[in-house]
Amino acid sequence: MITAVLAGAGQRGAQVYAEYAVSHPNEMKIVAVAEPDEERRREFAARHRLHEDQIFADWKDLFAAGKLADCAMICTQDRFHTEPVKEALKLGYHVMCEKPMSPDAKDCIEMGKYAEEYHKTLTICHVLRYSPFFTKLKEILDTEVIGEIVSIQHIECVGYWHQAHSFVRGNWRNSDTTSPMILQKSCHDMDILNWLIGKPCISISSFGSLKHFKAENAPKGAGTRCLSDCKIEDSCPYSAAKIYCRDEEWYSDTIRKVVALKGTQEAVTQALQTGPYGRCVYRCDNNVVDHQVVNLEFEDGVTVSFTMCAFTYEGSRTMNIMGTKGQILCDMEKNIIEVKDFLTGDKTKTTVKVGNSGHSGSDEKFMKGFIKTVETDGAFTLSGAQVSVNSHLMALAAEESRITGKTIHMEDFRKKAELS
Repeated sequence: MITAVLAGAGQRGAQVYAEYAVSHPNEMKIVAVAEPDEERRREFAARHRLHEDQIFADWKDLFAAGKLADCAMICTQDRFHTEPVKEALKLGYHVMCEKPMSPDAKDCIEMGKYAEEYHKTLTICHVLRYSPFFTKLKEILDTEVIGEIVSIQHIECVGYWHQAHSFVRGNWRNSDTTSPMILQKSCHDMDILNWLIGKPCISISSFGSLKHFKAENAPKGAGTRCLSDCKIEDSCPYSAAKIYCRDEEWYSDTIRKVVALKGTQEAVTQALQTGPYGRCVYRCDNNVVDHQVVNLEFEDGVTVSFTMCAFTYEGSRTMNIMGTKGQILCDMEKNIIEVKDFLTGDKTKTTVKVGNSGHSGSDEKFMKGFIKTVETDGAFTLSGAQVSVNSHLMALAAEESRITGKTIHMEDFRKKAELS
């Protein structure tokens, strides 16, 4: 069994990664937590039976206590990963860091170098690498049944309710305080593309904008809050009352606990009346995109078109992988992979079995993989620091291209970041 400390007891840190210790007590134990929000800190401490000397309000105080466990899980907000990651590596922890590593390219590179310098693993939470779906897809590609990959069309359907929750009302709505959406949401996708293709990305161009969720698009009668002064709440698809109270298809206990930690109907309703999640989607301080396309060129002429869009009914990822000998069509939401052979005309459809954890079974598989990484002192590493640095740089280059309108060459982008 491994022991762990947690810095940042938010939704992912507390309810996903640390929760693994509750459901698998023979594999993992949490021995300390640092969380600035007192209510979250106390709830976490009670769930993991921590004593007062194991509870900290600041990650600096946690690490000032010395090395307390085998590994450290860094799940603070996006812009506050770098320093705790570096300090944890210095102390001799194997480190898990929630994605994205940082919205600053130089910080990403620096964290990767620290992992090498202190000879410890730095595992970024690119959970899709561990998913049953993408694991199976990688296995199929490695058989070369479709020959060499020539081109990929990859679509990330964000989901209209998810966009409103996370990227309009929620923590990742404003890149000035968090991260660009292409980094926060889609560094997963950049990582998966890197992994599946197995060759470095050479250049990137991108286009996108915040088209819909802004004040000038507010319908007549829209108020500032869904539960108080809105006259059209019952006809708005982005209504907070609809998403968090009425539409059982979308809300879950996990999502409701983000809105109000207690998660009860009464607590959620009260939070919507005063908190950020009850605001009109057209009256928020959001600035991240609601749609973006990215064109990527990899070594040996492999090309990719990636689309991320908020305006979809479901959240899903689909791929069309085109090779010299065949084609693969796949849908992560439906867990279906279909291979079409040019020579024989055979069409083989596989339905992948996934677990009940988040990201189509990825979250639990990721935790099992991370524990194996710690137990083997890094001998098992499916998602190492350097490959994660590369995918983060791709996402950040895409954002620079979107803003400047220029094609970004990855070698130049990395050199510029290292010298900044």
